[in-house]
Amino acid sequence: MEDLIKHISKRVHLSIEEADLLLDFFSEATFQKKEFLLQKDQQCTDLFFVREGILRSFFLNESGKECTVMFAAKDWWITDMPCFLNRRPAMISIQAIENSSVLTLNKNDLERIFDSVPSFNIFFRKLMENAYCREQLRMIENLSLPASERYENFLRKYPDVASKVSLKQIASYLGITPEFLSMLRSNRK
Repeated sequence: MEDLIKHISKRVHLSIEEADLLLDFFSEATFQKKEFLLQKDQQCTDLFFVREGILRSFFLNESGKECTVMFAAKDWWITDMPCFLNRRPAMISIQAIENSSVLTLNKNDLERIFDSVPSFNIFFRKLMENAYCREQLRMIENLSLPASERYENFLRKYPDVASKVSLKQIASYLGITPEFLSMLRSNRK
């Protein structure tokens, strides 16, 4: 769990006592490729910190097509945040793209950490601020940039993810068809 402490310590200072206390709240879990960490309509009780592997969150639209919301690689956090925070059934599913190792934190323990490790409040606020900014920028890109630029931005921002996920999953993240993505890729060469 040393990787979690290193990750948090990049943003806030943790004393040895705070780090030890914090670790008591997390549980380790492993998931095989294609295994679900969370499925739509299941009660969303956990926040996941990715230690190894890659995860994907997605939902099925009205025609049954998968729409990728986000990917999460090493040192990233993932959950269905509105449902996690409000203790509601999930709107999305989270699945392992490859064999993955995560640390899990449930909502009750998150609240206990906030009470007992004040610097984690600051860390979590910074985490949420960064996530909000990232998602707003993604929305602006999706509404204003052509698909070719969105694809180039994805490759530049997430090269490790791009090399490990399928073209179909990248296409669903970018909001384009796999066929159109194939055309974009062939035009790059």
